[in-house]
Amino acid sequence: MCAHILVAEDDPLQAELIRRLLLQEGHTPVVVADGRAAIDEARSRRPDLVVLDLMLPVVDGLGVCRVLRQDRDVPVLMLTARSAEDDILLGLELGADDYMTKPYSPRELLARIRTVLRRTHRPTDDSLVLRAGGITVDPARHEVTRDGVPVPCTPGEFAILHAMTAEPERVFSRRQLLQHTRGLDRASTERAIDVHIMNLRKKIEADPRRPVRLLTVFGVGYKLTGQPS
Repeated sequence: MCAHILVAEDDPLQAELIRRLLLQEGHTPVVVADGRAAIDEARSRRPDLVVLDLMLPVVDGLGVCRVLRQDRDVPVLMLTARSAEDDILLGLELGADDYMTKPYSPRELLARIRTVLRRTHRPTDDSLVLRAGGITVDPARHEVTRDGVPVPCTPGEFAILHAMTAEPERVFSRRQLLQHTRGLDRASTERAIDVHIMNLRKKIEADPRRPVRLLTVFGVGYKLTGQPS
């Protein structure tokens, strides 16, 4: 899958390394060195993926992520030198789909990029539309609706809803949902799923504090009810 990938990285050596790796994979990379340029480029070129360094000048990576999520649902792979879980979870709350902590291996970076692109690739079979509990997930159009009302979702949130609407009433553990979002790897944290669920409840529940669609099964995980609320 060849893609247009925006790389926002202010370290020239890291930026050039990523650019060359992407070219070798057959992608079309565009490199910028600050957050303002990343926002402008994303708006003008509509990339298939943004590789986003957290510590950017002018506008930091978190600020860029906020703007991108307001504009559209472009997938975001966040790069960070911060390994603290709270920093990573903040990025996920803002809509990043995956993250890598520096230093990272080039092979792992390419593997993560392939995974995100594969997960967010839109199929063309309209028969794959899924419905459960008043939620409709349309993979061909990458659209979610709640009782007919459009629901904007990040690719990670979309992946979770897609898995759960395919099997309504099934209880998914956090580990199983991680496999649907970015797969199992050494940096994955099950708390990231809790963040996605919290964000989804804000979007699909009338009262996120008292969910009736996306339910917690204590000690096990989460399930999407198969009955309309």
